[in-house]
Amino acid sequence: MNGEEEFFDAVTGFDSDNSSGEFSEANQRLTGVIHVDTSKSNGIGKVGDGPPQENGIQKHRTSLPAPMFTRSDFSVWSILKKCIGLELSKITMPIAFNEPLSFLQRITEYMEHVYLIHRASRQPQSLERMQSVAAFAVSAVASQWERTGKPFNPLLGETYELIREDLGFRFISEQVSHHPPISAFYSEGLHQDFLFHGSIYPKLKFWGKSVEAEPRGTITLELLKHKEAYTWTNPTCCVHNVIIGKLWIEQYGTVEILNHRTGDKCVLHFKPCGLFGKELHKVEGYIQDKSKKKLFVIYGKWTECLWGIDPVTYESFRKQERRGDSLRKTKPDDGPEKADCDVADSVPESQETVQVIPGSKLLWRVNTRPPNSAQMYNFTSFTVSLNELETGMEKILAPTDCRLRPDIRGMENGNMDLASQEKERLEEKQREARRERAREEAEWQTRWFHRGSNPYTGTPDWLYAGGYFERDFSGCPDIY
Repeated sequence: MNGEEEFFDAVTGFDSDNSSGEFSEANQRLTGVIHVDTSKSNGIGKVGDGPPQENGIQKHRTSLPAPMFTRSDFSVWSILKKCIGLELSKITMPIAFNEPLSFLQRITEYMEHVYLIHRASRQPQSLERMQSVAAFAVSAVASQWERTGKPFNPLLGETYELIREDLGFRFISEQVSHHPPISAFYSEGLHQDFLFHGSIYPKLKFWGKSVEAEPRGTITLELLKHKEAYTWTNPTCCVHNVIIGKLWIEQYGTVEILNHRTGDKCVLHFKPCGLFGKELHKVEGYIQDKSKKKLFVIYGKWTECLWGIDPVTYESFRKQERRGDSLRKTKPDDGPEKADCDVADSVPESQETVQVIPGSKLLWRVNTRPPNSAQMYNFTSFTVSLNELETGMEKILAPTDCRLRPDIRGMENGNMDLASQEKERLEEKQREARRERAREEAEWQTRWFHRGSNPYTGTPDWLYAGGYFERDFSGCPDIY
């Protein structure tokens, strides 16, 4: 395949305790059991010795080295006009439509609100734990708001690690397949409170004005103290006006989070925006027990916040609301708005705040983005730090870590010509490696993950093989 790129990737995003002990590799078996050896360090330095250090960084940067490159001089229509209704994994796009991150780093944004996992682990009641898990599942897609640049396609064998002692987790991911593109990830709490893992394969299609990413792959969260496992799949993400007009993003579809120990289920409906945008960004759902009795109602917006309330109070409020609407409807309207369907999908106007029902409980609120976010690809503060590379880090990281990718580094530094040249060189190097394997009839061997079955759903999955943080990188491939 020549210059494989996906036009759009989506998955796909601090209440933490500082680590006080050393935590070695936690090898998960299909039973969910882990083994912890507290006699070894994490490979970065002793946890708890001095200020927290994350991959050798004590204080994270607050901006990128160069501002975002303008896309106004580029048009995608000449590239995409023959692709309506087709899957987009074989379309080459100009680098101007990228953002300076790998898709593996985009997945890591799940962890921005990891405090919700820590909170869930501390909750004594299963209903309260499900509330925090549901909030985490919604928060994981919040960073996609206004993120219209596509991340770089990971090269086969590419990896990304992140250790955040201040947030209480470490994370490793690997690109385990190129056809189809599959990214596997694994994260563990530094206080042995959780495991979080999965494999992501977004199915992408172009529908004329929009690009839709249908998520494939199961996401699993294990709360070790409670011996509970939760599984779910992300909502569908859609980018509108990829040809002409202002780009805007919506998420839609139903997300079902299942507690495999109790049988409790949380059903979340990510609402499509509708004709006049009244439902834009809205999330509504409920938690039910194994007998399907509703225990808790959840509502909010995936771009802002999530609230919860008991079902009786919720239904009473909605009845009063509908009664008020029926009275207002007796007054003549000014007439329906005319939808703009000729050129572009008009950007719907979203209500800035969520109407909070009295008696509701706040489950989650999005972090405020930095003031210069618009000049940094609409990154969050967490995202800005993901590609940070300080002197000496390359001696610690695996040689396959995407912080070391020269095309992404070039784009981050504002050198678009270098970034484009390096991207083409890396893609050709990858194609030549594939041809060499074909000549030798050799199969690609993943390093940190292996094929298997999800221990809770039984569906095909990629499972962490262990060993990454022992830092023996002698057998890593040369992909850069």
